[in-house]
Amino acid sequence: MMQKLITLCTVAMMALAWGQPGWSRQDDPRLDDLFFLLAQTEDPQELGRLEQSIWVLWLDSGDDALNQMLQTGIAAMNSGDFPIALAAFNSVIEAAPDFAEGWNKRATLYWLMGDYQASIDDIDKTLALEPRHFGALSGLSMIRAAQKKHDQAYNALKKMLEVHPNSPGARARLQALEKHIGVDA
Repeated sequence: MMQKLITLCTVAMMALAWGQPGWSRQDDPRLDDLFFLLAQTEDPQELGRLEQSIWVLWLDSGDDALNQMLQTGIAAMNSGDFPIALAAFNSVIEAAPDFAEGWNKRATLYWLMGDYQASIDDIDKTLALEPRHFGALSGLSMIRAAQKKHDQAYNALKKMLEVHPNSPGARARLQALEKHIGVDA
């Protein structure tokens, strides 16, 4: 485990030394067209393809070493190795603080670790960089629902549906929250 941390730190330092090549992939102009199409289609297969295309852009920092660091964190998070994942995501954020997906992945990790406030803080940063981040908005809704802050969960989900109106399952979640807080649809 110590060797993994040393390797992660080395890759992070190399990324810092190489300079910042343009990491704000949430600013990719192709996203505007993808979000336009995402709002227009109701076809589940097309929705899946559009979502995947958006995620591909969001996950690409524009720097191979940083992308590898992000993938290392994702793999560690998915396997339950939270200390390695946290080290990787911290390195990504330190190297590229304007890269929204670094913040979003760490927010997901904090949520899995049960640290809701840290997750919300990182979601806020993600949304400041990419207000259309439907994954972060959905996550915020889930956290607020878990905290029994159903009105805030509802508001986050409404914002998500403004961006991704045909998100599978989101309408049902919204209706459940509407019933819970007494909102007329």
